Amino acid sequence: MKRNFKAALAFVVLALVVPILSQCSSADSHAAATPEANATASAPEPATLKVGDKAPDFTLPDQNGKPYSLGQFRGKENVVLAFYVLAFTGG
Repeated sequence: MKRNFKAALAFVVLALVVPILSQCSSADSHAAATPEANATASAPEPATLKVGDKAPDFTLPDQNGKPYSLGQFRGKENVVLAFYVLAFTGG
């Protein structure tokens, strides 16, 4: 009985640990292969902002590649940013 319990426990532990480890290793290899991973190495230090401070200017592309800058919306009443994954492909 104890032998069956130990075998079942070992199976459950492996069933939980193996997918976690494989996910971590695939995420590391994906991050190393993308050019974005290299670009973040030279990113500037993050600014410390307080409530009421203006957000620093930045530029990001839309889904068609057209760049938008936060500066072009200065003076507008509200600016809402929504970040989402373009396709639900897990990446």
